[in-house]
Amino acid sequence: MKRKTKAHQTYAAAGVDINAADRAKELIKKKVRSTFRPEVLTDIGLFAGLFQLCSGHKEPVLVSSVDGVGTKLKLAIALDKHDTVGIDLVNHCINDIFTCGAEPLFFLDYIAMGRLIPEQVESIVGGLAQACSEAGCALIGGETAEMPGVYALGDYDLAGFIVGVVEKRKVINGRAIKAGDAILGLPSTGLHTNGYSLVRRIFGTTASKLETFYPELRKTLGEALLEPHRCYYPLLKSSLPLIKGMAHITGGGIPGNLPRIFPKGLAARIDKKSWKVPPIFTLIQKKGNVDDKEMYRVFNMGVGMLVVCSPDDVGKIIAAVPKAWVIGEVGRVSGEERVIIA
Repeated sequence: MKRKTKAHQTYAAAGVDINAADRAKELIKKKVRSTFRPEVLTDIGLFAGLFQLCSGHKEPVLVSSVDGVGTKLKLAIALDKHDTVGIDLVNHCINDIFTCGAEPLFFLDYIAMGRLIPEQVESIVGGLAQACSEAGCALIGGETAEMPGVYALGDYDLAGFIVGVVEKRKVINGRAIKAGDAILGLPSTGLHTNGYSLVRRIFGTTASKLETFYPELRKTLGEALLEPHRCYYPLLKSSLPLIKGMAHITGGGIPGNLPRIFPKGLAARIDKKSWKVPPIFTLIQKKGNVDDKEMYRVFNMGVGMLVVCSPDDVGKIIAAVPKAWVIGEVGRVSGEERVIIA
């Protein structure tokens, strides 16, 4: 009688393909190296990334932030288009540290997938590398984890960590803001990376819904919703000496983000007639029957960054950043609301 032999177990049979991980690393190497700055002291593949802190600062302050793309990923997965979500992630993180006046130095990513598809990883990292290169930020490292049982096949998550630097005396923290200061708005490129759970509830995530063409958008719904997050660093960095405070308009909209940079006792009045709300937000509001207050609390409504400055410096900033416009004014708190949009 022959004895039955037990089949050998493998990591691949358990859902983790080491060969696919190795192939993904080979596919992304060139893209990652293209972002390196002279301060990067390590190549891809080591256990950690080394970055030599710039010697041009007298009192350098490191500025860091971490974030994800959120459920916008569900649309990218539904449309099998993964090159823009990396741009979203990098630009979101750059904008966050830039509100303190920081120059982005280096970025690290984390990609977790139900099943590792090397070409998909290459597409995601391509977007990360593009955004890093455009901002002069090194993509110094990352982690790609294959996690069957945690993520469904086809699903993935994407997060990133950024470090920047600013001279201590040049840190922008909003403390100089006072009543009478002007608030300037800069346009967004759509929803950026917030409000997608509500959008998915309204429209769903089937390819047929996302591939529907809307004349008012001049593109399909999916194309409009996957517009990458705008980076404000190259637009505003030359105007930093004139800026008292910046608010990146992410989750919570203008009412939730602008007060974060105000000293105690100050509020803002925003003139919503000062800009035209982009059609993607009008479409969302109409199809979802969402009231105005909820729209402004969930979405950026076409305003991705707010800048506070002295009224005397408004003309100088607009001359340097023609996309900017006066959107409101800083005042004293007169009630419970710290931001009045009217």
